[in-house]
Amino acid sequence: MDLIGNRTLRSVLRERVAQQPEKSFIRFEDRNGIYFEKSYGDFYQEVMCFSNALLKLGIKKGDHVVLHLPNNMEFFTAWFALAEIGGIMVPTNILSPADEMSYIIAHSEAVLIITEEDYIEKFVSIQSQTPTIQNIIVTRQLDNADGVLYFSELIKDESDNNVYFPTVFAEDIVALLYTSGTTSKPKGVQVTHANYIYTGELMARSIALTPEDRTFIVLPLFHGNAQYYSTMSAIMVGAGIAVTEKFSASRYFKQAKALGGTVGSLFAAPIRMILAKDYEKEALDNPLRLILFAQSVAEHQLIQFEEQFDVRLLQLYGLTETVGIPLINPLFGIRKNMSIGRPSIGYEVQLVDEHGIPVNQGEIGQIAVKGIPGRTLMKGYFKNEQATNDTFKDSWLLTGDNARIDEDGYFYFVDRIKDMIKRSGENVAANEVERVLTEHPFVFEAAVIGVPDDMRDEAIKAYVILQTGVAISEEALIAHCRERLAKFKVPDRIEFVTDFPRTPVGKIQKHVLRNAIFS
Repeated sequence: MDLIGNRTLRSVLRERVAQQPEKSFIRFEDRNGIYFEKSYGDFYQEVMCFSNALLKLGIKKGDHVVLHLPNNMEFFTAWFALAEIGGIMVPTNILSPADEMSYIIAHSEAVLIITEEDYIEKFVSIQSQTPTIQNIIVTRQLDNADGVLYFSELIKDESDNNVYFPTVFAEDIVALLYTSGTTSKPKGVQVTHANYIYTGELMARSIALTPEDRTFIVLPLFHGNAQYYSTMSAIMVGAGIAVTEKFSASRYFKQAKALGGTVGSLFAAPIRMILAKDYEKEALDNPLRLILFAQSVAEHQLIQFEEQFDVRLLQLYGLTETVGIPLINPLFGIRKNMSIGRPSIGYEVQLVDEHGIPVNQGEIGQIAVKGIPGRTLMKGYFKNEQATNDTFKDSWLLTGDNARIDEDGYFYFVDRIKDMIKRSGENVAANEVERVLTEHPFVFEAAVIGVPDDMRDEAIKAYVILQTGVAISEEALIAHCRERLAKFKVPDRIEFVTDFPRTPVGKIQKHVLRNAIFS
């Protein structure tokens, strides 16, 4: 038997409740600054009541249910209630437009939507395109609306027993997480009970999480990061969770203090946003001992962040498809936070060329992760056998990301394969050019893309956001790059912008930038 065994989300939650029913589980700050709290026991009782309500609505094992919710308490309840009865949650971005939701609902064959009143009209507008939907449940009701059910009413007089619950197994699918769809239609990543348990165990052990900790969630709950790294790690050790409805750069450390968060998780963009705010010395007085992060951050920004807020940063690498974190910097060893770390517990990681052959140390290759589909890696893409077969090669999951390894075994992210620029026969990593640009003290953030060029295949174009209150010319920044990059890597053009198109977790949507070139 492996680390996971036959455990499920159902069995793990029940174990924690049996151990510590009175212990605080979730603390939540809503968008109005109002605080809520639930113990493990109170949370479990609500999960049981909602599970029975779902069964009465006809939700069966294997049914897909869309959670179109902001960060709120009901998200957790719905997630674990569906896990209790064998349902499959499909968490979606509240910013997704109607046409994207129409695709996801139709593709997943979802039978129920759980949402808030702000988004009802979105689903009414696509009703004719989503005939599989049988009901809409609304949380945090404000006004009565026709044709919907209300969460609070459904659970008010419901039983909290589990007599009629179907049997669930570790490798049953319990979630369908759709990718951002930056280059094609979103793909549905199938996540099992075993996947969640494995990544929870892995993360908890990697960061030495204890029952006294409280993970601090400001990233959207529909995203794998908040589910995998923060929620599951806490549950696996019986720790608490602190959640905010929205991320606030100016209030991040105040919220952490008010909610008691000890371990945070951020992406590069939120880190830069926090640094861009006026520094308040009171932010030093915060309970955070560690913040996990992903994506490229300039070295001087990492140093500034750790010094200003007295908290350790730990860079890691993972995808929705890897579920767990195949690479992470060591908590107690040497942190090289310009790297994405070394292989973590239970994974093999190697770099391969376009033929799947491992490259030599120091050479650039695609990150390939070895694991077990449905246990340590995703089970596959829903209704997309071709994409699944393209991603899995002989038990190795191909990530689509290039990296190199240093002499100490640390991996350094180079770029997404699709973001590599071909210029006059030379391969240029956009990430390398972006890193050099952000080393300039006047540059807040940069995004680099290749644009068609008749002479050189592609020319290099950089989009730059400057720090507040400064000015610099395009020529000066190009000169900065020329001093630090090989000639063929220097941008041909720099355009100054005030923001980038982004995913909900702050990733720059380069396909939108490329499309703007041709529009």
